[in-house]
Amino acid sequence: MELISGAGLVVKLVLLILVGFSLLSWAIIFLKFRVIYSAIGDSNRFQQFFWNKRRLDAIGQKLRDFPHAPTAALFRDGYQELIRHQRENGGDEPGLFNMETGQTENIARALRRATNQEIQRLERYLPFLATTGSTAPFIGLFGTVWGIMDSFQGIGKTGSASLAVVAPGISEALVATAIGLVAAIPAVVAYNHFISKVNVLSGEMDSFSQEFLNIVGRMLRRS
Repeated sequence: MELISGAGLVVKLVLLILVGFSLLSWAIIFLKFRVIYSAIGDSNRFQQFFWNKRRLDAIGQKLRDFPHAPTAALFRDGYQELIRHQRENGGDEPGLFNMETGQTENIARALRRATNQEIQRLERYLPFLATTGSTAPFIGLFGTVWGIMDSFQGIGKTGSASLAVVAPGISEALVATAIGLVAAIPAVVAYNHFISKVNVLSGEMDSFSQEFLNIVGRMLRRS
């Protein structure tokens, strides 16, 4: 704190910006930790429930039990599209379907749309972590360079280049680089971790979409 209080106005402004970046980054880290791990937990439970049931209508009635599961959102959109085609074809029984093969493309589009929406939801605010990780060290470096420039100006005015004159100004300037790294390192680690988890969920959604379309295809062959 003594180093910060003795820094120049520009360095203090840089430090304030970096502290803001750091606080926002940590807020996003805690938020995304809750969102992504809730999605993983609910998705695992939903897939177990899905494969234990035989009727799609019974699964559709329990979707509220899995509010954070991306695969549940895919099932909801795909099932709603399936029900719409069922009603258009005059079907009455919710577990059986009579559709033309070409209409499964509409279900596939609904699943792709739902997948994109879920990925966007899971990746929301993550670009800010990447931005913090890539820019915070440079912002800190700018503060350091500016502080060193001030130190050399002080040397020029006093005409003394002794360590006692140079060291305090340089140490104050280096604080900006240190704070920049403190803001950037957790952001980069968290971003890479969350992106890897989102990629796993994305793969699960792609697999689930394909399995759902296979189930619809088997229904078509039986009808």
